[in-house]
Amino acid sequence: MRLPLAVTLLCLAAAPASAQGLGTIDFPTSGAPAAQAPFIRGVLYLHSFEYEDAATAFKEAQAADPGFALAYWGEAMTYTHPLWDQQDSAAARAALLRLGATPAERLAKAPTAREKGYLATTEALYFGEGSKAKRDTLTARAFEQLTRAYPDDQEALAFYALWLMGESQGVRNVATYMRAGAIAEEIYRNNPKHPGALHYIIHAFDDPIHAPLGLRAAREYSVIVPDADHAQHMTTHIFLALGMWPETVRQNAIASGKDSTTWKPGHYTAWMNYALLQQGKYADARRQLEVMRANLEQAPTPGRRSAMLFMRAHYLVNTLAWGDTIADWALDTTGTGSNAKAIDAYTSGAVQVARGKLALAEGAVAKLERLNTVARSEYRFGQSAALPRILATQLRARILWARAKREAAIALLRNSGTMEDTLPAEFGPPDIVKPTHELLGEYLLAVKRPAEAQREFQHALLLAPGRAAALFGLVRASQAAGDSSEAERALSQLETNWHDADAELPELADLRRMRAAR
Repeated sequence: MRLPLAVTLLCLAAAPASAQGLGTIDFPTSGAPAAQAPFIRGVLYLHSFEYEDAATAFKEAQAADPGFALAYWGEAMTYTHPLWDQQDSAAARAALLRLGATPAERLAKAPTAREKGYLATTEALYFGEGSKAKRDTLTARAFEQLTRAYPDDQEALAFYALWLMGESQGVRNVATYMRAGAIAEEIYRNNPKHPGALHYIIHAFDDPIHAPLGLRAAREYSVIVPDADHAQHMTTHIFLALGMWPETVRQNAIASGKDSTTWKPGHYTAWMNYALLQQGKYADARRQLEVMRANLEQAPTPGRRSAMLFMRAHYLVNTLAWGDTIADWALDTTGTGSNAKAIDAYTSGAVQVARGKLALAEGAVAKLERLNTVARSEYRFGQSAALPRILATQLRARILWARAKREAAIALLRNSGTMEDTLPAEFGPPDIVKPTHELLGEYLLAVKRPAEAQREFQHALLLAPGRAAALFGLVRASQAAGDSSEAERALSQLETNWHDADAELPELADLRRMRAAR
């Protein structure tokens, strides 16, 4: 039997609710007592993007109280992933239709105006008119109205911050992200253990320019939410943006599971592998690739195939191990998107240039040009839509360079760098697997223009702090340009990054020679 609403709200308002290892929130509702714990657990999982676990918890709340409207709202919320631009409208509508066949019937199941306001957000999201983008905007406005009606409701504020970022359809709009971050910070000040506040602060500030604003949240999130794998990984959105490689490896290893022999290619392992490369731990990175390839066969989903392509690309581009047999692995691209295919085509072309097979490299350029047409229809805007074109331009520059057309290659890279600079700030390991300004710096250094090269490496490091290849280039360019202070700064950072690098690496010997020359 349901408790009287006033009693329920009083009991829940007395103390914030939590679930072991998932954080703490204050979300009073009219659900029956038996439904409260699974409902709170579902919301906590939802804030940490553990969507499957969240859906299970909300269904448990529905079973405990079949008339509990917000339990159906919660399940429906798990079927849209705002920051990933993903949505399963059919599953969400099915969940809401179990609550009631019409909007009026569903809203009637919510006994308070506040709970009706929450239901209005999913009505807008799944039954509103227009495209997904329009319905996302309607949902953000519905959450905004809820925050105006209930300004002390931290959950309404948290979901409003999330949906502000989600309005960007998977691409960062800096002004909107800063606004969302400010809202999340306000929640944090009132409840430092709120998982949504910590999570959304990190998402709002996880580009290299704003990442210092998210460092406190990154350090706290994994401690406050130890039982959500995504929370462990999420900290590295800030750590990677700041070039904090050991922390990036550690947290993604935790998120991937204790038994490293069972790891599969995916988001967490890809970030971990990239961070190993930046530390000069090439042997560990290569061993992981072997494990990933073997385990991919157990779950060959398009997402895992994409991650495998991504990891191989970064391994080859960062190690310059163009002769490694990894470059010749026949990896299945079935079901992968145009950008995963573009990254693979670019890497294959770079391998062929390094091996002197320029005709094969030209074939990779042609493939990138075809993928450019696909990407423009597959993605609306941002880096995703521009990626094949930038990679094709870079690969043409590599081919020109191999044909000793140095100035033409440099001019082409300047064009590519201009294109890259117009894109919104991104997060994580770069999809442009060889950042254009870094490659341009290497070419300028090779033609003995160190001052220009120095500027390109500095630009590259603003976009990707702590990247090993850019730091190596900056040390060399600064030394050649006579800028001893900049050379020392870059060298010190490089030594910190590579303090535990593989002992036999030629780059480590170069690093020691650089230090001896100082």
